[in-house]
Amino acid sequence: MPYRLKARESIPENIRRIVTEEIDSALGQLRERSIGKRDEAIHEARKSIKKIRGVLKLMRPELGVTYDTENESLRNIGAKLSELRDAGAMIETLGSLIGSYSEKLQKKTLSAIRRGLELDKREKEKSLRPAKAMQEAAAGLMSFRKRVSKWPLSSDGFGAIAAGLQQTYRDGRKAMAGANRKKTPELYHEWRKRAKDHWYHIRLLESLWTEVMEARESSLHDLETWLGEDHNLVVLQERMKANPGRFGSEKDIALVRALADDHQNDLRRNSSLSGQRLYEEKPKQFVRGMRKLWDAWIAHPGRMKRLKQQGAA
Repeated sequence: MPYRLKARESIPENIRRIVTEEIDSALGQLRERSIGKRDEAIHEARKSIKKIRGVLKLMRPELGVTYDTENESLRNIGAKLSELRDAGAMIETLGSLIGSYSEKLQKKTLSAIRRGLELDKREKEKSLRPAKAMQEAAAGLMSFRKRVSKWPLSSDGFGAIAAGLQQTYRDGRKAMAGANRKKTPELYHEWRKRAKDHWYHIRLLESLWTEVMEARESSLHDLETWLGEDHNLVVLQERMKANPGRFGSEKDIALVRALADDHQNDLRRNSSLSGQRLYEEKPKQFVRGMRKLWDAWIAHPGRMKRLKQQGAA
């Protein structure tokens, strides 16, 4: 189930195939009934929903008002799943912090904070009722699936995706500039979302393989991961600040918050350096380069695949 465009399909055919496959993948996850596998199923379903939104963003110029309607629909479908996932993500974020600063964190400190996060997660699950949330999300996706064939998609070739590709790249550059200038959590989170859009689009163009494209995809993945960790640390600190009695002593909380701040500084420094390279080109220049790769791929669709296989040998 490749999340990428294929040369033998038109753009409308590609888009409908990819979206339908991701819907079916999400539905398969949402039918998971084992409590032990539920967290992972929700996580994977959310990933598919985000990938669909990435496709929508690429086709936004052509979809017009349909984009607004369908994007809002997906946002609503994923809302409760996101709340459930975020509760578990805080426990994973603490684990990541432990991995980076294990020598500075005492077992007692970690146990108290982990217990608080686990209590948060149980309370969230009690209020949201995961099984019901998954059923409702599945129903929403099945309804969404029926509308995909009616989307107003007719343009083909690189021109069908050029405007969306350029706009997303431009939005990423703008978000990066804002985050680096004002350095607020909200702006870093906005940059993360825009970087993720661009990452999805590069993945859709995976068939245009070159060493440069492969490096770009890897760097975008790193960037999105660093900015995602930064956001999770912001949320973790907010939760400890809002309900300190749940997470142990003031001294322990202050230590974890200080280490989180230190880790965020590293994450933001890495993101800034990587972003400067990834967004070095101006939007029109970037899209011109993508068009050249596209034209070479369409002219010789098998050549890129052979080059990739040779590079892996």
